Amino acid sequence: MNARTLRLLLVVLGAWLNVAAAAGLDKISNQDAIAGLKAALEKGSSAAVNNLGRSDGFFGNDRVKIPLPESLKRYERLMRGVGMGKYADELILTMNRAAEAAVPEAKVLLVDAVKRMSVQDAKGILTGGDTAGTEYFKRTTSDPLRARFLPIVQQATRKVKLAESYNNYAGQAAKLGLVSKEHASLDAYVTQKALDGLFFMIGEEEKKIRRDPVGAGTDIIKKVFGALK
Repeated sequence: MNARTLRLLLVVLGAWLNVAAAAGLDKISNQDAIAGLKAALEKGSSAAVNNLGRSDGFFGNDRVKIPLPESLKRYERLMRGVGMGKYADELILTMNRAAEAAVPEAKVLLVDAVKRMSVQDAKGILTGGDTAGTEYFKRTTSDPLRARFLPIVQQATRKVKLAESYNNYAGQAAKLGLVSKEHASLDAYVTQKALDGLFFMIGEEEKKIRRDPVGAGTDIIKKVFGALK
C-alpha cells in the first residue's frame, strides 16, 4: 500500500468515526449530552488538580516533575562536581513545591470554564479527539491560570537565594540572546511548567474517561460517553 492510498484510507476512517459518533449522540438529548460532558470535564479536571496540588504531586511524578531549565543545566553539573549538589536539589524541590502550591488555584477557574461552555464548544469536544476537552481548557484558562499561579510561585522561590541569583543571571543573558525569553525568569519558567503539568494530567484523565466511561462512576457520564464508543 503506497503512502497516498494510506492517507486516503485514514481520511475515510476518520470521517466514518465522526459519523458513527454523531449517530450515537443522536440518541441522546442535547441537554443530557452537555450535562454528561460537563460532568466528565469537572471530574477529570478535579482529579488532576487533586493529584498535583499536594506534596509530591509534581516532585514525585516523573511525568510532570519540573527539572532545572536548560539554561542552568551546565551550572548544575558544575555544582554537583564540586560537592554542592544539595543547592541544585534544593532548587529543584522548591520549584516543584511551588507548582504543587499553585495548582489548587486552578479548580475554580476550570469549573467556571465548564459552566461558560457553549453548545458549539460541547459538540466539538464530544466528537473531537481524546483530549478535545483539555484543549478547550487550554484555550480558555491558560492566561488567567498563569496570572493566579505566578504570585504563589514567586512566594515559594523567593525563599531560595539561588533562585534570585538565577533570575539575575538569566535576565542579563536573555538581553544578550544567550537564554531564551521563557527561561529568563525562574518564576515564569516554573509557572509555565506547572500549567504544562496540569494540562497533561487533565488530558490523561480525559482519555481515561473516554476509554472507560463505565468506570467514571456517574450515570450521565456512562450514558453520554458510552454512546461514543
